[in-house]
Amino acid sequence: MKNDTVYKRKFNEVLQYLGDPAASLLLQSENRMADQFAISRTTVRKILQTLADNGIVGTNGMGRAIVRLPDAADYFPRAETVPTSDRVEKKFMEWLLRGDRRPGDFINGLELARQFGVSTSGIREYLNRFSRFGLIEKRPNSRWVFRGFTERFALELFEIRELFELRSAEAFARQPPEAPAWQELAALEREHRLLLKQIEPRYHDFSDLDERFHRLINDASQNRFIVDFYDVITMIFHYHYQWNKLDEKQRNAVAILEHLEYIAALTSRDMERVAAACRLHLGSARRTLLAAIA
Repeated sequence: MKNDTVYKRKFNEVLQYLGDPAASLLLQSENRMADQFAISRTTVRKILQTLADNGIVGTNGMGRAIVRLPDAADYFPRAETVPTSDRVEKKFMEWLLRGDRRPGDFINGLELARQFGVSTSGIREYLNRFSRFGLIEKRPNSRWVFRGFTERFALELFEIRELFELRSAEAFARQPPEAPAWQELAALEREHRLLLKQIEPRYHDFSDLDERFHRLINDASQNRFIVDFYDVITMIFHYHYQWNKLDEKQRNAVAILEHLEYIAALTSRDMERVAAACRLHLGSARRTLLAAIA
């Protein structure tokens, strides 16, 4: 399943790349493709075979050539390209948010595995990652208990978040114009504007948008420790504080506006503006979190 997910995700990446004039040259060398997309030559050959089977790539006297550009039907659905660990995380976070879970609530690993349609080991690995922070405590018989946390814990964690995200935001703004992250940011901006127009019925949907926005920024750091730490950030800042339902719609609308200013700052590549927008938004998140704890 893991290899199949990687193949489908990388296949979609290759499809996106085929619009580049240099794509035909890249298709000539399996080694170059393996390096370009960070995959094995076995996966490269599987992708090339599927491209040929679908009539996207063919051969001529010069080697491989693009026969036609891909369309939407050629792509694998996004749900099939998400790693199991990411799917577990998303389902677990939705379970927390929609179920209005509280500190002290029990978590049954076996039940979650059945509910999410994943293996018990996948659930166990995910929950174990947070046990070292004291957020989840392991109990016998595949059970965990979700623990609360103190104001001091939240402030310490927030200090690290600000340091990491400021660095990541600066790294994001320094990316070259052709970096794929800029297209992803533009797509997220469109989603923000649409959600702001539909805030009345859809304000709960901000949680997913918030998580994807900040993860995109932190991924720009290309620092494995920052990226891994962000899983803990997601657990706390994007879900835990939302147990406080007071003024949730209004808070989410304000956060969307702050995100849009943040996006504009990143696009401007003005480092002072980027830092100011980042600190402004994280300051609001800090106040929301502390109010929820109180």
